[in-house]
Amino acid sequence: MARVRPDPDAAADAREMAESSREDARAAPSFAAELFLGRMAGELVHPFPEQDPADRAAAEPVLEELERVLREVIDPDRVDRENLIPPEALEAMKAAGAFRLKLPTSAGGLGFSQTNYGRAVALTASWCNALAIWMSGHQSIGVPTPLKLFGTEEQKQAYLPRLAAGEISAFALTEPEAGSDPARMETRAEPHPDGGWVLTGEKLWCTNGPEADVVIVMALTPDKIVNGKARKQISAFIVETAWEGFSTKHVCEFMGYGGIRSGVLAFDHMRIPAENLLWNEGQGLKLALITLNTGRLTLPATNTAAAKACLRIVRQWAHMREQWGGPIGAQEAVAIHLGWIASHTFAMEAFSDYTAGLADRGNTDFRIEAAMAKLFCSEVLFKITDRTVQIRGGRGYEKPESLRARGEKPWPVERLFREARLNTIVEGTSEIMRLFIAREALDPHLQRVGALAEPGSSFGAKLKAMGRGAAHYPLWYLSTWWPGIGAPAGIPPELRGHWAWSRRQVKRLSRRITYAMGRWRARLERRQGWLGRMVDEAVDLTAMSLSISRAASRGDRGSIELADLFCRHARSRIRERHHTPTALDRKASEVAAHLLLGHYTDLERGIVAEPEGD
Repeated sequence: MARVRPDPDAAADAREMAESSREDARAAPSFAAELFLGRMAGELVHPFPEQDPADRAAAEPVLEELERVLREVIDPDRVDRENLIPPEALEAMKAAGAFRLKLPTSAGGLGFSQTNYGRAVALTASWCNALAIWMSGHQSIGVPTPLKLFGTEEQKQAYLPRLAAGEISAFALTEPEAGSDPARMETRAEPHPDGGWVLTGEKLWCTNGPEADVVIVMALTPDKIVNGKARKQISAFIVETAWEGFSTKHVCEFMGYGGIRSGVLAFDHMRIPAENLLWNEGQGLKLALITLNTGRLTLPATNTAAAKACLRIVRQWAHMREQWGGPIGAQEAVAIHLGWIASHTFAMEAFSDYTAGLADRGNTDFRIEAAMAKLFCSEVLFKITDRTVQIRGGRGYEKPESLRARGEKPWPVERLFREARLNTIVEGTSEIMRLFIAREALDPHLQRVGALAEPGSSFGAKLKAMGRGAAHYPLWYLSTWWPGIGAPAGIPPELRGHWAWSRRQVKRLSRRITYAMGRWRARLERRQGWLGRMVDEAVDLTAMSLSISRAASRGDRGSIELADLFCRHARSRIRERHHTPTALDRKASEVAAHLLLGHYTDLERGIVAEPEGD
């Protein structure tokens, strides 16, 4: 029977590797980070930072050409059905500039801002999500982004023009036994006696990998001794798939996104030149995490586009479909779904636009906001597609080609539902996102008093932590009870109450975090249920603030109504989380442990069962 408790040594190694690869402590402002400390920094979100009109206008000709190509060249239902994007369609998208949007103009790219790039992939995703995945796998996390951030001038000159000319790139981190835990990575790059490296191993689910010309590959390099202990090193390499030793062992097929190319890549004693080490030896995992921070911003944009597609479908269908003497949208049971979809799509757009704007400004630390946007938009989209299927009924479950064959409008609801499911998994599962956000949110507290909860801390370190805590927390705690000022100028009267309520909840959340740290100390990291609810509350509070600010910026009645409804839903969720006891988490964990030990196998009787094991 499998082990039901984690291996303490393996867990410690994984934690040490993750901690050593974290980004530096925050030195720039962050609305989300301040929120966890009890401060609702309204000046960071209001007035809403709308895109510069000149930047927006600069992208219009490219977006118009992309839309033309999408409509004239690409049949998304055929792509999904045949699990293939025709080569001529890819070439047409390349010619339209879709694969060089984020590349600098000096290398032949279009030099798009993050906001304009998000608009381009969102437009593409609204028509053919698989094509948006190709674009994202190539530009969001593929070679261009880490190369721009960490590459030498020689590396940039060697590869950026090739990528702008049409070569496809990919990013290879995940392995069969190493997903969210990089400590289990097995792919290795060993120094060669004649210089350079020898790469051996396999990578799994590498988007664009089977078609890529250039790939960023993460691999273990020789350990380094740190404080008398060998520490694993992960380094990043620029690898060309034309080199000897590369092969695609398998092309994966998935529930949705027919047409994407993802697979198992193998590297068999591949020689890599010394100059193809990207950044520094041992900095690969940190490079990956920083790359993913920006890369995750694509998902909120594409998720929002899919939500808008669903909104358009249900708006039309609920108006035209008549039952019980009128349109189904007039019936409260359906109207509730419609209102939820519309208000949450509004919040998704505000979240997506805000985080893209943060990346463009360049003077903020948006790692928490990016993770929040990915978590929020991916979770909400799946609920939106689920409600869209429900509103469409049997037609929502029917494939577009079947609808078309019997003369009905072939809205691709079934495909949108299947595709939405991936977003809560890719580029960090929702569970990992919650833990990542929680770790980043708690960092200021851990910097101050973390030694009190660290088993290996010396008495002197604990004493200093106690002193820092005694000097900071009494006055800080009192400040969390201070009511604060009213809503900022410009907030519509209908939304001021939501803003004031959010500010009170932010202070309450910070008190609960402090209480939890004192209560559970080193055990807090194991209270993942509580941590997840704490993060979800903060995400909802952030989405409320952004929705209110966006509505205030636009000023129209529709935006105010949508923001108001979203805030009402978010407040209801937050209240519900407050009534979820941690005892319920412990009981669920106890049942899960017994399940793994085989205590409930009677529940599995009466089915045709496959033999257990690999």
